[in-house]
Amino acid sequence: MAVSSSTPHPSLSDVISAFEEVYPPHWAASWDAVGLVAGDPAQDVAKVLFAVDPVDAVVDEALTWGADLIITHHPLMLRGVTSVAADTPKGRIVHRLIRSGTALYTAHTNADTASPGVSDALARAVGVTGPLRPLDPDTTDPEGHRGIGRIGALDRPVVLRDFAAQVARALPATAAGVRVAGDLDRVVGTVAVSGGAGDSLLGAARAAGVDVFVTSDLRHHPASEFVENPGGPALIDTAHFASEWPWLADGAARLVDALGRAGQPGGTNVETRVSTTVTDAWSQALPHV
Repeated sequence: MAVSSSTPHPSLSDVISAFEEVYPPHWAASWDAVGLVAGDPAQDVAKVLFAVDPVDAVVDEALTWGADLIITHHPLMLRGVTSVAADTPKGRIVHRLIRSGTALYTAHTNADTASPGVSDALARAVGVTGPLRPLDPDTTDPEGHRGIGRIGALDRPVVLRDFAAQVARALPATAAGVRVAGDLDRVVGTVAVSGGAGDSLLGAARAAGVDVFVTSDLRHHPASEFVENPGGPALIDTAHFASEWPWLADGAARLVDALGRAGQPGGTNVETRVSTTVTDAWSQALPHV
């Protein structure tokens, strides 16, 4: 949606208030760092770029487009720093943002646990239909909708090799692509997914009795032990960036909807864009020769 220059734009404070109605910061894990990282709450916001990672390439994209706000899934300041000097990677980004007047906001584990959230978007992207339920429910949610990961079913069962190809087509292409562990001719109908690193949820996926678990960053030993133990799900391992990317469009749509419902001056006079910059850490995978 293009913005109008002749009507007011919402303030950054109004945008944040609307967004936090959808993804409240108190839903985030205790170790997390979510919220406003840089920016003047009083500044106007006409353009919002959604991205997975707060890295230089995303800042380049934002400045070229003229974004007033970048909303990322991953935090810039997850671990404490004692300096934001411009000769450090994080400091360089902070300086670039401040000089350009571009704000940065993070929604991380609060977007993971939300319903719908990061894993809902991943599930829909790879073809899971019908009702979804959490793989690891948030015990503070009396309705049982929030939590990490999702479980659902495919419209019709397919063999693992075809489902893995479907996953690969649904997600942004990365150097490492999609890895599969399990019998490629196995029929899969029920699916668990978790956007981002999913090692800690292997036990939950087995206990759920699903046919396949789609996640990221699976390490050798846990994955090897998992598939050696018969009767469990097959595994599909994707790039961390790729498994969280589908949420960006959903987050952007929900922000626009929340601004409209908030009724703030110039509320929906905001243009959103999903970053097309691939920020996966791995730039190349070399075949064995």
